[in-house]
Amino acid sequence: MRILVPKTRFLMSAAVIILWVLFYLLVPAAVVRLCRRVPFFGKVGAILTLYFLGVIAGNCLIYPFKGAAELLYPVQDLLTSLTIPLALPLILFACDFRRWPIRRALGSLLIGIAAVTAAVVAGFFLFRAHLGADPASVAGMAVGVYTGGTPNLAAIKMMLGVDEQTYLLVNSFDMLVSFLYLTFLLAVGIRLARRLLGGGPATAAGDAPEASADSRMAMAESEMYRGIFSRAHFLPTLKALGLSVLIAGIGLGLSFLITGEVNMIVLILTLTTLSIAASFLPAVHRWEKSYDAGMYLVLVFSLVVASMVDLRSLDLRTGGWLLAYIAFVIFVSLFVQLSLGRLFRLDADTSVITSVAMINSPLFVPMIAEAMKNRRVILTGITIGIVGYAAGNYLGVLVAHLLG
Repeated sequence: MRILVPKTRFLMSAAVIILWVLFYLLVPAAVVRLCRRVPFFGKVGAILTLYFLGVIAGNCLIYPFKGAAELLYPVQDLLTSLTIPLALPLILFACDFRRWPIRRALGSLLIGIAAVTAAVVAGFFLFRAHLGADPASVAGMAVGVYTGGTPNLAAIKMMLGVDEQTYLLVNSFDMLVSFLYLTFLLAVGIRLARRLLGGGPATAAGDAPEASADSRMAMAESEMYRGIFSRAHFLPTLKALGLSVLIAGIGLGLSFLITGEVNMIVLILTLTTLSIAASFLPAVHRWEKSYDAGMYLVLVFSLVVASMVDLRSLDLRTGGWLLAYIAFVIFVSLFVQLSLGRLFRLDADTSVITSVAMINSPLFVPMIAEAMKNRRVILTGITIGIVGYAAGNYLGVLVAHLLG
């Protein structure tokens, strides 16, 4: 019996770990399917749905049971450490930087970056006493997510060593306020912007809309991941994953060479730089589902991180101030974007689509362009969002260190 008891405990622990790994890897697929079939969840989005599921699972199935958190933490830590370094290259492989319409988008891109940075810095000085022990890192994550997106937020979280509770609060409040921001634009924001800056639907009869935009970046969330296991896409996606692993390995090697340890700043910036370079290779850019595979890893990361949060340890007072800070950044950046657009004579639709691409990500550009009845801004918005993906890591870390 003395020999069997430890063996039995080991087998039970192994079974629990395997079940949780399957939970983390497979539930995102189920949620994606749910978002396709149920309109309510389609509007909420897969990431926010996974946050809710992760928090519920962690606080109902992990933290109430003695020893469960200690048993699963190494698995959770491994998954969070692997998913984003592998996801970033897969996402950036799909970006076609050569097709960026520089003349149209460059001015609006620079204004968008300036608007986000100004709002983040102003909010930092206004709210920093209420943003926890490391407000500079919160500001860095805000710059990353509002010039790029969730992958940048997650990468900066890892580079700056932000704790999971703060990360979850920032990302959850971001999803909430971003939804309210989109609702505001659809209800009155677009009309107000056109009154302020002038302009309107630019696609006249016979005009050629910018329909050549990369469909992978323009695709609605509900249409992503389709056919990823088909014969046409499975092998190329495996190749993309293999190259992503190779780039991650190079990043780890450089990190050890430069610092003697796993330095997340060196790792993530190496990943970003090499992935941008690889995206210029025609063979790499033809891997059509690499973006989908990268975003699926982001979904896995979201579920894992959410399940690591113990609600009993959350500082709700700090969370309230975080919510106010994020709302300040989003709406003030829109105000600055429109004000600078008026100063530099940018049209309303280009200014709004730039703000959407940076605040919400390129996935929301086609929806807003359709609401504006102006498909000609789709490529501009998508390419600005793509550049934001690439720039977000650099800008976020820079701002965090300057404010810290």
